[in-house]
Amino acid sequence: MSSIPSRAAAWAVHAFTASGAVMGLAAIEATVQGEYRAAFLWMIAATAVDGVDGWLARLARVGEHARGLDGARLDDIVDYLTYVVAPAFLALRAGLLPAALDWTIAAAMLLSSAYGFSRTDAKSPDHFFTGFPSYWNVVVLYLYVLGLGPAVNAVVLAVLVALVFVPTGYVYPSRTPAWRVPTLVLGALWAALVAGITWMLPAVTLALVYASLAFPLYYLALSLVLHARRRAGGA
Repeated sequence: MSSIPSRAAAWAVHAFTASGAVMGLAAIEATVQGEYRAAFLWMIAATAVDGVDGWLARLARVGEHARGLDGARLDDIVDYLTYVVAPAFLALRAGLLPAALDWTIAAAMLLSSAYGFSRTDAKSPDHFFTGFPSYWNVVVLYLYVLGLGPAVNAVVLAVLVALVFVPTGYVYPSRTPAWRVPTLVLGALWAALVAGITWMLPAVTLALVYASLAFPLYYLALSLVLHARRRAGGA
C-alpha cells in the first residue's frame, strides 16, 4: 500500500503537469493583449514543464501511487492546449497568415493535431511520435521571428498539417534510446538559445535565429534516418 508521502509526491507531479494548462491560458491572454513576446515565453515555460514532468512521473511512480488519474491523458490534454491551440491562436491574431486563409489554416492545425493526438499509435513503444508531432509552438515562433510573410507561412503550415497524417516516425527527444546523450545535450542548448531569442523580442539577432535552426535540422535528420532503419528492420 502506498504511503502518504508517496501519494502526495505522485499527486504533486500531476499538479505540476496540469500547471501547463494555466501557462497555456496565460499565453492566450497575452496574445489577446498583443503581448506576443510574453505569449511565447509562457509557451516556453509550458514546454519546459512538459520536458521534465514525464521524468518526474517515473521517479514518483505515479501509476502506482496515484492510480485514480491517467497521467498520459492529462499530459495530452495540456499539450493540445499549449502546443496547438495557443500557437494557432497567436498565428491568427498576429497576422502571420493570409487574410483569406487565416481561419482555414488555423483550423487545419487544430483538426490535424486532434487526429494526431488521438491516434492509437501516436507514441510508439520504441519512443517515436507517429506523424509530425504538432510542434506548432516552435514553428509559429520561427515564423514570427523570421518574418517570412503570410503567404510563405501558410505554405509551411499547410505542409506540416499534411505531414501529421504521414506515418513517419519522429524521435521522442527525452526518451529516445538512440543518440540519447547528444540529443539531450543539443536539445538543452537549443532550448536555452530559443529562450534567449524570445527574451530579446521584438529585436532579435537573425544570426542567432539561423544558428538555432541547427537543432531542428538535426532532429529531422535523426528522425528520418532512424525511421528508415525501423522500416528496414521490419521489412
